[in-house]
Amino acid sequence: MDIDLTTVFVCGFIFVGLPWIVLSHWAKFRSARGISNQDEQLLDDLYNSARRLDARLETIERIIAADNPNWKDGRIADRSTSERRLGH
Repeated sequence: MDIDLTTVFVCGFIFVGLPWIVLSHWAKFRSARGISNQDEQLLDDLYNSARRLDARLETIERIIAADNPNWKDGRIADRSTSERRLGH
């Protein structure tokens, strides 16, 4: 029986290479379907940080509004003049 080297490579590719490629892509697809626990924890932390920053900003706005009731009107005017300078 004369086994050619090409036959060995083709059989190896069919029985080892193809299943390896298919299973590796299947595993990557499975892991990409959802977010990991670490990513979910990071999103929760970012959401909590954003809520705390929003609360701090509201507190600062209340303090400034107590000192100067017209501060928002001045801020809007300043913004519109700076936008005109920028060409928006």
